[in-house]
Amino acid sequence: MFLVAIAAHSDHGPRTWEKAHASVVSVLPTWPGYENPGFGAPLGVAPEGSGVVIGLDARRESRWILTAAHVVNRATDIVIKPSDRLSQPAKVVWLDEDTDIALLEVRDALPALTLASQSTLPGEHVCALGNPFGLGVSMSCGVIAGPNRQGIGLNRIEDFIQTDAAINPGSSGGALVNAKGQLVGMIAAIFTKDADIDAGVNFAVSVDLLIDRL
Repeated sequence: MFLVAIAAHSDHGPRTWEKAHASVVSVLPTWPGYENPGFGAPLGVAPEGSGVVIGLDARRESRWILTAAHVVNRATDIVIKPSDRLSQPAKVVWLDEDTDIALLEVRDALPALTLASQSTLPGEHVCALGNPFGLGVSMSCGVIAGPNRQGIGLNRIEDFIQTDAAINPGSSGGALVNAKGQLVGMIAAIFTKDADIDAGVNFAVSVDLLIDRL
């Protein structure tokens, strides 16, 4: 039974990718003073970010894309780029800097991720999907290190999931999903004091806070 459990966890990666990757997009903001998306980001801000298509109803496709507010809050224009479809323009329809959450709208609907209905637990296997360093949508996996992290000092209102799944600049706004490919959080931040690189202490805004604010 123990060997079966190990095999199940090691095998969920490809299945998770298949279920989730089409719902994660690259977000390319155009910064003030520049004409092309993905160029001229302020110091300390990744030139590109990530987003995740969510359904606000029971439909399998949606025009709503969740992302981190800091990815788009100063953008003059926004383009989203799915991994297997054409790019299209997006507009901000709602932004909450207290929680670092923003909601974009696009013209053409995309496959939407299902929101997880159960709380996460320490040790649960999860995968982070995003656009690290502007390389395009990719996936890394790890575990939940701790749910309900608050008082970190990143946002005024916090309810983070801590994970050791690799997260890097450009991943902000991406998806943290469980083994079923369901959204458990939105990638938000890397906790590091020396360099803006993954140190294994990473945070995603919990799906509970996402639902509460949206």
